[in-house]
Amino acid sequence: MRVPIMADVTSMGEITAIAARIGVELSQIDLDSIHLPPGEDCGIPSDDDDLMEEDPLEFDAGFGNILVVDNLPVVPKEKFEKLEGVVRKIYSQLGVIKEDGLWMPVDPETQKTLGYCFIEYNTPQEAELSKEKTHGYKLDRSHIFAVNMFDDIEKFLKVPDEWAPPEIKPYVPGENLQQWLTDEKARDQFVIRAGNDTEVLWNDARQLKPELVYKRSFWTESFVQWSPLGTYLATVHRQGAAIWGGATTFNRLMRYAHPQVKLIDFSPGERYLVTYSSHEPSNPRDTHRVVLNIFDVRTGKVMRDFKGSADEFAVGGTGGVTGVSWPVFRWSGGKEDKYFARIGKNVISVYETETFSLIDKKSIKVENVMDFSWSPADPILALFVPECGNQPARVSLVQIPSKEELRQKNLFSVSDCKMYWQSNGDYLAVKVDRYTKTKKSTYTGFELFRIKERDIPIEVLELDNKNDKIIAFAWEPKGHRFAVIHGDNPRPDISFYSVRSGTNTGRVSKLTTLKGKQANALYWSPGGRFLILAGLKGFNGQLEFFDVDELETMASAEHFMATDVEWDPTGRYVATSVTSVHEMENGFNIWSFNGKLLYRILKDHFFQYLWRPRPPSFLSKEKEEEIAKNLKRYSKKYEAEDQDVSLQLSEQDREKRKKLKEEWEAWINEWKRLHEEEKMEREKLRDGEASDEEEEYEAKEVEVEEIINVTEEIIPFEESQQ
Repeated sequence: MRVPIMADVTSMGEITAIAARIGVELSQIDLDSIHLPPGEDCGIPSDDDDLMEEDPLEFDAGFGNILVVDNLPVVPKEKFEKLEGVVRKIYSQLGVIKEDGLWMPVDPETQKTLGYCFIEYNTPQEAELSKEKTHGYKLDRSHIFAVNMFDDIEKFLKVPDEWAPPEIKPYVPGENLQQWLTDEKARDQFVIRAGNDTEVLWNDARQLKPELVYKRSFWTESFVQWSPLGTYLATVHRQGAAIWGGATTFNRLMRYAHPQVKLIDFSPGERYLVTYSSHEPSNPRDTHRVVLNIFDVRTGKVMRDFKGSADEFAVGGTGGVTGVSWPVFRWSGGKEDKYFARIGKNVISVYETETFSLIDKKSIKVENVMDFSWSPADPILALFVPECGNQPARVSLVQIPSKEELRQKNLFSVSDCKMYWQSNGDYLAVKVDRYTKTKKSTYTGFELFRIKERDIPIEVLELDNKNDKIIAFAWEPKGHRFAVIHGDNPRPDISFYSVRSGTNTGRVSKLTTLKGKQANALYWSPGGRFLILAGLKGFNGQLEFFDVDELETMASAEHFMATDVEWDPTGRYVATSVTSVHEMENGFNIWSFNGKLLYRILKDHFFQYLWRPRPPSFLSKEKEEEIAKNLKRYSKKYEAEDQDVSLQLSEQDREKRKKLKEEWEAWINEWKRLHEEEKMEREKLRDGEASDEEEEYEAKEVEVEEIINVTEEIIPFEESQQ
């Protein structure tokens, strides 16, 4: 019997009625045995339809570890084993081929090979490396390998035979990614991670609390990171990285496929994103395999990739995890993102981003080079080369792209060297640890390079006690001063210096030394002048807010067990936080620049606090100086706003007190109402006395006889006769 299929959805009641009418017992029907015509759903939506409406899920086909090697020789059956041995020898050097992982198809009619084979490795990373190394490999004059991933074959099969122009989609303007900079209250944003949640918030210091912008659970699998100019927020996942942006919605803007990515790094101008992953080798005796991709941030295109063993990317032979120091690539200063470089054995490889190839197609050869750093403002490299044999150690300044050496300074008896650039690239401080004559101890001095002056003069600075250990060093941003924490005592000293003084502009001068401070870290305000002397770790979060112009302490405070200190981009506020390295007191405090605690937020399992960076101001230096000079005139408007906010807060306090008073009065009135309702009951209990006042009664003593207990006792007869 055939029942016509209805286009509209039929209710269960109607189905039961139809079944009864035609004499069908529904309980006897096996619904799983019913097969509908292909594509027919009888108007019944699938439970999975709502999932299909979301972003399509990306499934791994499972063939990422298989290569297809084409352009092999076509050989008869008797030469098959020899050809297989040659192919196996080539490809087993690049990874471990699975058992029965090499298959070379044979034509059943001619019994000859078909000119290609399949190779299956243990991991996709080995397959990718083999493709990279052997594509274009010349076996002989007639056979040049063409190697592809098996997963790519389906993509190639979908290429149409005839070209058709691409469909032109209508232009839809995107969201303004800088809209957050137009906040009327001139507030800054920050991102926090606590537990499974990631939150972006406004720092509403006037209201003494943060204001939520966007919150999402399981947004990242390891960490989040702002781009250098604050345009994007990056998240990290097993499949790769993603960037998000917008005023309040934080829509996903782009994804970057890089399986098992561990670290990411933006170029200073946000044009490129570097991703890094490290993979366990199949052979335990081999080093980790490293994969680095450089993506174009806007298009998501891989501009260049780098693959190889961890040894190839080790910096000076030492570094971070698996011997690789992060970031592997260091970018030249400025928003142009024109050059990036990495260090290798006896070379510095400098690449330009126009073609992503080496400048002049060759690296800069520098024997035993140990470290390098870019000027933050100019394409100038500072290189450090340690002593080797009779050759002294040296620091060199090299101009890019000409590779011309601008300045060199030889250094003797060097045990270690660190380079610190001032934010504008005006000065370079080189901290040099030198051996004493006995070579049993070291002492420290500084070589100060004045980069913008003629012939780049160098000045030597030694501390009053040159045997003092240097604990921390920091330049004043955009300024000419620097601070040094030095000493071996539990309470070290802090000295301030200037490389520009009124009497002698060419000499460094000491401004002051603060004795015996509980500090082991320095944090300059982004605008200069103000500095936080922080005692982290062993000092349990001691904080001192210092004004370097006046050389005086503005405030001393403590954030117990603080692990991190970070100024906001404007230098108005400071965040101190306790991350989950400690089990207690997780959360963050917000302070004013002069050390006033504004508010405190506690968060369990607190992982990250990051201020959203601001791009450089469009104002000229002259305009900024003019504003600073006439700050009182500009500040009247903001003082009035602050007063309004203060009045608003006072009004809020008054409203809060008024509300509490009203709640109290309402409770009293309710109590009086209940008291009145129970008046008759109280009169009854007082034998009709109407008053509730105790003093209107006369106390009387009343004797009351009361039988407490009755006991029956049986007396024996004999006893009663006596």
